[in-house]
Amino acid sequence: MFDIEYKGANAIVFATKKVRVVFDPNLAVVGAKNVSVKDSVEVATEDRFAVTDPAPRLLLNGPGEYEVGDVAISGIPARRHIDTDADGKKSTIYKISVGDVRGVVIGNIQPKLSDDQLEDIGVVDFAIIPVGGSGYTLDAVSASSMVRQLDPKVVIPVHYADSSINYEVPQAGVEDFMKELNANVVEAGVKWRLKKPADLPDSLTVVQISKT
Repeated sequence: MFDIEYKGANAIVFATKKVRVVFDPNLAVVGAKNVSVKDSVEVATEDRFAVTDPAPRLLLNGPGEYEVGDVAISGIPARRHIDTDADGKKSTIYKISVGDVRGVVIGNIQPKLSDDQLEDIGVVDFAIIPVGGSGYTLDAVSASSMVRQLDPKVVIPVHYADSSINYEVPQAGVEDFMKELNANVVEAGVKWRLKKPADLPDSLTVVQISKT
């Protein structure tokens, strides 16, 4: 059905046989190499995480409903972790669906999802969520709380401490999140591959993908 790779910070690559979708490819903001978006669908949770060179097949950077190949994507407005109510909603949560499998990609947003956001997201099988904290994004406690709101079968943590990335604010290690969530952990290597819905775990599982 699909593969997921982790590229660092909030950047992931979601690929099916028909389409390659790159989330938050601008890693230059944290001192790393940008993820290529050539011939891909580029999706940005915030405008500053998008790249435009080379031009992507399609750029999605806000709320709305989209279909590309065999992938359906819905953007849901959200308020950034660093913003107040007066700043408006400058981030986007994305629900992504392939066949009968549904996931959600969470950016650097405030720590609690509203009832309206939860209704728009609906039931999800997997959640990709930042966990590094330190006032920059969700920390271990708030990320774990959000996982419980979403109730997925699989959680993929991103945006945690990495010696090769120069975060604007030092991030906590992924181990803090795993300890707080206290769920089963699976080491997926460099890619998590889901071949069919029946391969999803029966209980909440953290899938850790090695950065490539």
